[in-house]
Amino acid sequence: MERLSARLLSWASLIDEKTLDQAHTTARMPFIHPHLALMPDAHLGKGATVGSVIPTLGAIIPAAVGVDIGCGMIAVRTQFTASEFAQRDLAPLREAIERAIPLSAGRYNRKVVATAEPRIAELEGLAVKNDFDPASYAGNWMLQLGTLGSGNHFIEVSLDELDRVWLFLHSGSRGVGNKIATHHIAVAQRLNRQWWIDLPDPDLAYLVEDSPEFTRYIRELRWAQHFALLNREEMMDRVIRQVSEFAGTAVDEQERINCHHNFTESEKHFGKQVWVSRKGAIQADAGRPGLIPGSMGTASYVVEGLGNPLSLNSSPHGAGREYSRSAARRTFTHDQLRTAMAGIEFRDTDAFIDEIPQAYKPIDTVMADASDLVTIRHTLRQIVNVKGD
Repeated sequence: MERLSARLLSWASLIDEKTLDQAHTTARMPFIHPHLALMPDAHLGKGATVGSVIPTLGAIIPAAVGVDIGCGMIAVRTQFTASEFAQRDLAPLREAIERAIPLSAGRYNRKVVATAEPRIAELEGLAVKNDFDPASYAGNWMLQLGTLGSGNHFIEVSLDELDRVWLFLHSGSRGVGNKIATHHIAVAQRLNRQWWIDLPDPDLAYLVEDSPEFTRYIRELRWAQHFALLNREEMMDRVIRQVSEFAGTAVDEQERINCHHNFTESEKHFGKQVWVSRKGAIQADAGRPGLIPGSMGTASYVVEGLGNPLSLNSSPHGAGREYSRSAARRTFTHDQLRTAMAGIEFRDTDAFIDEIPQAYKPIDTVMADASDLVTIRHTLRQIVNVKGD
């Protein structure tokens, strides 16, 4: 860990100047308490750095939570071992998962399926309790539950160090969460202009605690966080059904972990009750299980938090980009992607060039930087990868 200023601490050994400048700018906001913590996977983001932990007194920066509210990971350890999948063509399993779960941006379910019905009912009740209608943001929000999205979202079948089979996926609150976030970022910007607040970046616009706008944001934020959590649960249940059919035996869950990495919670740190916005970071209280994925084709990790107080009990959420998507497409080739994915069943298309492992920081370096934040319980290596275009 390196103290870059009185209000900025960094665990990142690999970081560029633009990202550092952005983090310094956020750390200078007057309500940061006691400091901003940069995670090992930190990289440039919208307004605030992805891979940062931002504690605030009496205010929240909506863009510092991120536009994919509640984005995170879920993993299930099964009773299967590598031997039960060895020498089998895994393409039918990948294709079955692709049929069961709508992939890519703007693709949703055609109807609310039976497993989604109780989750939809739960979200409807939560929306009523929080006095808002999610249909005002997305009329088809119910059909978005159980859908993956695109970009770095994925579904994987992996093996751990004991050759046990894990199911692993990454997704968030989809279109409805994005629209909720975008709306409240705009509200904060309008209010800050109205109050003649001079911001170093318009995306650092904030909402003041106890104002009507703040209260509404927190209510809708929490709904979107819960949508994201249930979205992952719904997709995992569908993956489990496909794996059960492929294996010819029902999956027996040995362990399930579901954690956010784009979210806000009210927590006590350094003697103050603060709003902790983790934008690309997971909660890592002592003993708390967590998930840190690598990039496409590299290792992922099941971890346990160490409760490091200087990190505000946080850890990285993944590898963190080194190349933007456009830069990755200019730099890398389809052949390089194929080489990186050797031995892994995946949809072989140049649509995924911007997700090539070389576009990300080396996950081994990220995990070494995080050695005082988490301990590694399991190291996972992929055998099947599913992504949206």
